[in-house]
Amino acid sequence: MYLSVVIPAYNEEKRLPKTLLDIDKYLRKQNYEYEIIAVSDGSKDRTVETVRELEPRIRNLKLIDNKENHGKGFVVRQGLLAAKGEIRLFTDADNSTSIDQIEKILPFFKEGFDVVIGSRDIKGAVLDPPQPFLRKMILGKGFRLLTHIICGTWGILDTQCGFKAFTSKAADDILPRCRIDRWAFDPEILIIGKKLGYKIKEVPVIWVNDIESKVKLKGMIRMAFDLIRIRRNLIAYKYGRKK
Repeated sequence: MYLSVVIPAYNEEKRLPKTLLDIDKYLRKQNYEYEIIAVSDGSKDRTVETVRELEPRIRNLKLIDNKENHGKGFVVRQGLLAAKGEIRLFTDADNSTSIDQIEKILPFFKEGFDVVIGSRDIKGAVLDPPQPFLRKMILGKGFRLLTHIICGTWGILDTQCGFKAFTSKAADDILPRCRIDRWAFDPEILIIGKKLGYKIKEVPVIWVNDIESKVKLKGMIRMAFDLIRIRRNLIAYKYGRKK
């Protein structure tokens, strides 16, 4: 198994089927083995049923059905740790970053990188359509600066893009140390990776802005409190010491 694609999903009965079919259609044309893992985070709609209905049509489609809601960070880790691929990617159910962008990521693993993340903020990235000004400034650049100051993620412009890939070794080492179950899990993963000495690469991707995005201002406030938790964990060496 070369590539595992993990998709966290909460009440995604409308958007998830098309994303799963698009991913499978693209990967069928590649010359490596793959699996697709959909992880339901206690969905209340027909997310689970729609995945099961697609199992006969999609190669190596697997479902993890959590009966309770734990948070995106929890189910992303759950899926990545259950995966069997040498390279393990998680991507969003809304398909904001299409699976073909993986071709920008895979070459960097051959160059020795351990974690390769998609970015909407570095040169070469394309946002279609561009984010609204208020969202870009407050929920984008503002949160980035806050993350840098509190967690020390300097050098990484976009910690929140839902398109991140790991070697199996990095995933198995980093993810069990994580403690944040909800939206701020992304910077936690990256800061642990940096602390453990893993090589991280940020690459530009094409990102389609979904107007139904579920990240709201209230969620960003909660993320800010989680950043403080991450800082406390760093001070207490709860993630281990830097190699």
